[in-house]
Amino acid sequence: MRYRPLAGTNLQVSEVGFGVWTVSAGWWGDYTDEQAIALLRRAFELGITFFDTADTYGDGRGETLLAEALAGHRDEVVIATKFGYDPTGHTGPRGQRELPQNWSPAFVRAACEASLRRLRTDRIDLWQLHNPKMDAIERDDLWQTLEDLRREGKILTYGVALGPRIGWREEGLRALYERRVPVIQIIHNLLEQEPGADLIAAARETGASVLVRVPHSSGLLEGNLTEDTTFPPTDHRSHRPRSWLIEGLQKVEQLRFLEAGGRRTLGQAALKWLLAEPVIASTLPNIYNAEQLAEFAAAPDVPDLTAEELRRCAELYADNFGLTPSATG
Repeated sequence: MRYRPLAGTNLQVSEVGFGVWTVSAGWWGDYTDEQAIALLRRAFELGITFFDTADTYGDGRGETLLAEALAGHRDEVVIATKFGYDPTGHTGPRGQRELPQNWSPAFVRAACEASLRRLRTDRIDLWQLHNPKMDAIERDDLWQTLEDLRREGKILTYGVALGPRIGWREEGLRALYERRVPVIQIIHNLLEQEPGADLIAAARETGASVLVRVPHSSGLLEGNLTEDTTFPPTDHRSHRPRSWLIEGLQKVEQLRFLEAGGRRTLGQAALKWLLAEPVIASTLPNIYNAEQLAEFAAAPDVPDLTAEELRRCAELYADNFGLTPSATG
C-alpha cells in the first residue's frame, strides 16, 4: 500500500480506501454485522487506512460498524463521514430515493454530535456535505458552522461529496473556487470523465485533494461482467438500459491491453489510471468480498501505467472508443 497527504490536515490516506456503503447500505447485497466487520478489519490488515462512510448508510449502521471494526486503532486510521440528509418526518419506503436535506446550523451540529457518538470518537477527520445542491454551497451560515466545528476540534477538515449520480460540475467548481474546500469527492473513471476532468483541474489550481468513488464505472471496469449478466432488483444497475452494459463491455474490451503480461488486473489498472493524477489522494472501489478486497488493496503496488498506456487510454476516450454514442442512461 502507498499513502498520500489529505489536504487541510497533516494526515496521510491510503491510495485505496474502503467505502463502507457496500457493506452497510443494503444496495450491494446483505451483510451481517460479523461479515461487514470482518471485511473492514481485513482491509486494515492489508494497509487500508482510509474509511469513508455516511450517517445515512443503514441509518447510521455504517458508522457503528466502523467503530466496532477499528476499535483500538483510532489513531492509525482516517475516518470520513457525511451529513446533510434529514430523515425526520420522511414516510414510506426509502429504497434508493433521496431524502430531504437540512443545512441549518442547528441540524448540522446535531448531525455532528450523532456521528461522533456512533463512531465512538472525539473527532471526525473528514466531514463531507453529502450530495449538496447549490443552495448548500451558497449558504453562508453552513460554512461558518463548519469553521466553528473545525476550531472546536470536532472535525479536522471538511469537503463536499458530489452526487448521487455523476455530474454536479457547477456545485463542485463553486465549492472549490469560492468556498475553498480542501477535499472534494467525485465519480470519475476511465469510461466516465466528465465533469471529473474539470473538477480535477480546479482542484489542482486550488490545492485541494480529490477522492474518487465509482472508479470501476459501476462494475464494468472490474472486468467480470458479461452480456449475460443480470442484476437483482435491489441493485441500481438493474434500472439501466441494456445498451449501458453492451456498449460498456465493448469499451472495456479495448482496454484489455492494460492487463498484458499479467502485470495487473483490469480492476487494478483502473485504479492505477486514477492514481497517475497526483491530486487524487485516494480511490474508493466498491468492495464486496475478501478476494476482491485483496485485489484492489494490492493495486498501488502493481506497475504504474506507462506514458504510452496513458496516451492510448486518452485517445480511446477522446474517440468514444470508436463507438457511436447512444442513450445509455
